[in-house]
Amino acid sequence: MEQYKKEFIEFMVDSQVLKFGDFVTKSGRKTPFFINTGFYRTGLQLQKLGEYYARAINESFGLDFDVLFGPAYKGIPLSVAAAISISSLYGREIKYCSNRKEIKDHGDTGILLGSPLADGDRVVIIEDVTTAGTSINEVVPILKAQADVQITGLIVSVDRMERGKGSKSALSELEEAYGMPAKAIVTMHEVVEHLYNKPYKGRIIIDDALNAAINEYYRQYGAI
Repeated sequence: MEQYKKEFIEFMVDSQVLKFGDFVTKSGRKTPFFINTGFYRTGLQLQKLGEYYARAINESFGLDFDVLFGPAYKGIPLSVAAAISISSLYGREIKYCSNRKEIKDHGDTGILLGSPLADGDRVVIIEDVTTAGTSINEVVPILKAQADVQITGLIVSVDRMERGKGSKSALSELEEAYGMPAKAIVTMHEVVEHLYNKPYKGRIIIDDALNAAINEYYRQYGAI
């Protein structure tokens, strides 16, 4: 596993974004782990997060694209932070763009924030965590309605590796639906690999009992 991925896992733990315990997802599944990117709340955290996304985007897709699109609302700061980091780390100027939940009819009008879209733009979508693919299914028609763009990839922070609407993962379903690669900074398999029975800051985060609960969760909901 690449060093930046290990650091990102620890960064999520330190930021209280990645938590373990008893939770219930929006779909009603009881899960022993939960990822809430709303806990990235400081300038330094956003700077680091943007750098991790930038590295994963470069590794997964390269930087030969034009626009980084973040679906409202959580995708807005992600697109800004990652675009800044791509510029500072790689010297590549990527435009950022996001959608509004409601169309603005005065001033800076329309449904988009940031850069307007043009025919031929190559777009990478940036998200926090995709479980059912709902936000992606909402924004792809918006993107296509604005211009004849090419969606070249989707990047999320963590691949939960669980079933979407069918037997495959939500990321796999989105890949098939839109003909684009869908990648994550890390997968939950990598999270477990890095934290299981390994001390971090004086404690074991994933012990035998928690690992068994995670394995049981994937026996029920894991993607094929």
